Amino acid sequence: MPRRSAIATLATLGAATLLLPSCGETAAPASHFVLLDGSTREMSSFLGQAVLLNFWATSCTSCVAEMPQLAATHQKFHARGLHTLAVAMSYDKPEYVLNFATSRRLPFLIAIDSSGTVAREWGGVRLTPTTFLVSTTGHIARRYVGPPDFAQLHQHIEQVLTA
Repeated sequence: MPRRSAIATLATLGAATLLLPSCGETAAPASHFVLLDGSTREMSSFLGQAVLLNFWATSCTSCVAEMPQLAATHQKFHARGLHTLAVAMSYDKPEYVLNFATSRRLPFLIAIDSSGTVAREWGGVRLTPTTFLVSTTGHIARRYVGPPDFAQLHQHIEQVLTA
């Protein structure tokens, strides 16, 4: 049986999400993020706090469709210490990202990965959406390829926040 690419496999799955096993011992990369307003953040600045890191693109219909749920997740857990950071892929035009974030009043941090460095640091992310849940200790707790099951994601966030 010939090997199938990850893209072909995901296409077969349709809207199903590929939830990869818990990665609890893998440290999150020490990434440097350039935010929409030109300011910067280091991954290390989130140490002691949980982070939901979402790789997305304005041209990705699944990404656009999940944004309201991502915003609601941020609103639900932010007061308890969850930070949400959406990283636009290198092929996304900054003006499109800015327009999208502004018009939808996204309540979380938005970064633009113009060089593709951040996506490479996080395991060579190519498929969007890809979402990482990072624990308060700075370790990757979960990785979701495709839109997550938000009820399940909320359970995982609860686990990370109460650990």
